[in-house]
Amino acid sequence: MRPERVQPVSLADAAAALPQGAPAITAAPGTEAGAWSVELTGVCINSRQILPGDLYLALPGARHHGAGFAADAAAAGAAAVLTDAAGLAQLPDTGLPVFLAEDIRRLVGPLSAAVFNSQPQDGSAPLLFGVTGTNGKTTTTYFITSLLKALGRSTGLIGTIEILAGGEAIPSVLTTPESPQVHGLLALMRERALDAAAMEVSSHAISYRRVDGVVFDVAGFTNLTQDHLDLHGSMEEYFAAKADLFRAGRSRRAVVTVDDEWGRRMAEVAGSRGTTLATADGVHDADWQVRAVQRQGLGHSFELHPPQGAPLRVRTGLPGTFNVSNAALALAMVLESGVDPALVQRALDEHDPFTVEVPGRMQLLCESPAAIVDFAHNPDALQRTLESVRRPEGRVIVVFGATGERDQTKRPLMGEIAARLADVVIVTDDDPHDEDDAAIRADVLRGARRAAEAAGPDGSRILEVAPRAAAISRAVELAEASDTILVAGRGHEVWQEVKGVNLALDDRVELRAALARAGFTVPTYDGVES
Repeated sequence: MRPERVQPVSLADAAAALPQGAPAITAAPGTEAGAWSVELTGVCINSRQILPGDLYLALPGARHHGAGFAADAAAAGAAAVLTDAAGLAQLPDTGLPVFLAEDIRRLVGPLSAAVFNSQPQDGSAPLLFGVTGTNGKTTTTYFITSLLKALGRSTGLIGTIEILAGGEAIPSVLTTPESPQVHGLLALMRERALDAAAMEVSSHAISYRRVDGVVFDVAGFTNLTQDHLDLHGSMEEYFAAKADLFRAGRSRRAVVTVDDEWGRRMAEVAGSRGTTLATADGVHDADWQVRAVQRQGLGHSFELHPPQGAPLRVRTGLPGTFNVSNAALALAMVLESGVDPALVQRALDEHDPFTVEVPGRMQLLCESPAAIVDFAHNPDALQRTLESVRRPEGRVIVVFGATGERDQTKRPLMGEIAARLADVVIVTDDDPHDEDDAAIRADVLRGARRAAEAAGPDGSRILEVAPRAAAISRAVELAEASDTILVAGRGHEVWQEVKGVNLALDDRVELRAALARAGFTVPTYDGVES
């Protein structure tokens, strides 16, 4: 996740490149003045990932200080150590030059940018698109890369499902990797002469400074709904984290979806660098506007009207009107980067780039019954997904749960939504982590049963089935050919964490197997799903 060749940079030059107001770096007592000339070829915060020539940043952690692992970093070839006063107090004698700074986390991104030279001023870096919001980040970045490929561009991708640097996919662990990896990847993409890259930017990434030192050419905003309040505490704090991406110095241009008040507020943050996009009915004061939305098979066709010029004719084969929003945002972002609209229209007509399959995102596994796996794991996403899969005939059967050790207030809300919008609700386990799985299910069931009872005789059927594979099998057993089965919450994920143990579990594999056992025809899929 870094280039093969890095021009060595002295620590003195890297420190000189830090932005104004960054914490000062000083030599630790006993470190010779000549140590500032030590040459660096990388930056790393994990002693197990050190390569020769790296600057090891020994950060304070939740349980241990990184200084305690400095000997391991030295043995792996680290060239120098940068830590804080607390780290210096427990730093072993490694023989390496040692430097000090306070609030060292603020230096990780800028130092990584300086050492990896990830976005030089000569314009050789790939055009960088960043997408944030609660829902739709993954699909929008896939849409951006698909459209750019249709335009003949070579592309990279950094996101929840995978990381692409023009070649083989690298499975992703974090939605946005740590800052040294981000800058290493951007430098790798530049080394491979890629034209552009799209990156998912989560609120965690912004709050934990994983994108510090990165400047996005075009930033995009999808939406903001309840999620991650276990980290942020309130919707206002959640908004503030997202808004940081749209401030000067973080992004050069911005496209902000303004379908609600959160979006309108985000547009105010972007100011003159931003342009607005309306994808919802009744919003008419945006620069870019979605109009003439029509159902076309499982997907939709629509028009995207720009601030000036002729509208673009667009379609997406992915189900759900929210994928109209995702496609419109991806299209507006690419156009705002300066691509000729005529070339874009030709690519849309000839390549249908917004019908690309996104692993675990409204992924259709079978048509009769319609069997769909999606990542919807918060109230707004679940509601939109359930509304989008309803067909004129047949029932909707939904299988879902809630993640342990996360925002507990959304659990009964998701239960209520499922009971209102589905005919059969099967509550099961998601990733319990270290929390009691039965207690999590009980929270979800409380909301589901309340909504079902309020609906009276016409209320949905509520079932509790665990483990998750058994719940998926039960959904298929209940299904008829005209029904729709939605397995929601985990999407592309292939491991389920229970009490610290990762259990192999892929909703797509389980759903395909259950459909085959029941005698339904399941199309073969030859791609790599995640």
